[in-house]
Amino acid sequence: MAVVRPFKGLRPKNQEVAENMISLPYDVMNRKEAKEMAGNNPYSFLKIVRSEINLDDSVEVYSKEVYEKAKEVLNDWSNEGVLVEDSNPVFYIYRQIMEGRVQTGLVGCTSIDDYMNNIIKKHEFTRKEKELDRINHFDITDANTEPVFLTYKKNDRINEIVSKWIEENKPEYDVVTEDGIAHIVWVLNDSSLVKEITELFTGIKYLYIADGHHRSASAVAAGKKRREEKPDYTGEEEFNRFLAVIFPDEDLYVMDYNRVVKDLNGLSNEDFLAKVAEKFDVIEASTSPYKPNDKHEYGMFFDGNWYTLKSKEGSYPENDPVLSLDSAVLQNNLLSPILGIEDPRTDKRIDFIGGIRGLKELERRVNEDMKVAFALYPVTIDDLMGVADAGQVMPPKSTWFEPKLRSGLFVHKLS
Repeated sequence: MAVVRPFKGLRPKNQEVAENMISLPYDVMNRKEAKEMAGNNPYSFLKIVRSEINLDDSVEVYSKEVYEKAKEVLNDWSNEGVLVEDSNPVFYIYRQIMEGRVQTGLVGCTSIDDYMNNIIKKHEFTRKEKELDRINHFDITDANTEPVFLTYKKNDRINEIVSKWIEENKPEYDVVTEDGIAHIVWVLNDSSLVKEITELFTGIKYLYIADGHHRSASAVAAGKKRREEKPDYTGEEEFNRFLAVIFPDEDLYVMDYNRVVKDLNGLSNEDFLAKVAEKFDVIEASTSPYKPNDKHEYGMFFDGNWYTLKSKEGSYPENDPVLSLDSAVLQNNLLSPILGIEDPRTDKRIDFIGGIRGLKELERRVNEDMKVAFALYPVTIDDLMGVADAGQVMPPKSTWFEPKLRSGLFVHKLS
């Protein structure tokens, strides 16, 4: 059963600081973009999670100097009182509103043992070099500076507690970011409710990583490193836990994650369409652009036209939680055998476009530098949980969650 604990959050001292500090997560931009986003803002949280922007461009991104700089900035802001720590362990409520759609999660700390014992379930592979970056960052800053995005099968009593607290209390922060998304935070500091929530989570069988596989793996590795350094640890130290925002499954929205391919693998337009028709029903689309209406249906933009592709019977095993996913069906029946994309993780001929960019972005890319685009139907939270429950991993670039968690609202100190 899941371990979820309150913690003494290190966080912006007031609304004004929160407005300045809140930032996109570290892994959605490059160094140049991070520097531009931070601009002249002295309290952009990018100065911590992308601390290389404080240094000369000649300093290598993964050098120890970068992580030491992040530690320095974090300590400076804490000493200046720009970041303040709550006096008692509490939970936080983090609500996001995007185009009228609301998702509301609890911010707390989850167990590195639950991660290792698969109480916290995964659905993606991680890359060691990306893990090492955040291991060094968390270890040297002595903090989880960004949360992991988790979900769970809803619990009515937890929902009731959260809803009532929101109804009866004023938020600590209410920030609308440049993309129009609202980020609202309440401090849930009633000791009896904090205890009840902690106990309620012991009745939750599993937590699932929605987004943040590298952050969670790195946080766990940083905690294990501390255990090795302190073999007399009790398990109650903060380094045994890592920061997460935990949303009930019913709140989350997964967007489509689409594909564009640079060439036809030597095929003529006619031969390409003929080969696609062997595995899919190919129909001229009824609308332009064409957004799939159901699983195993695709939109294809090719040669200036939109087509509907429908998977033919027998082109995938229906009961396999991974191979029946639309991204896998497309990969195994078209991208690999027809277009020669054997490993979508490494092949430079394919690119991936999150649904937040819209289908017009697929048209733009094909008209500019690609040959064909595929619009996919979004996976569901049930799909994600089914893959994780089976102990398997999703094909790369299968899920795109919106809105993204913002950074800078909560820090979890490891000691």
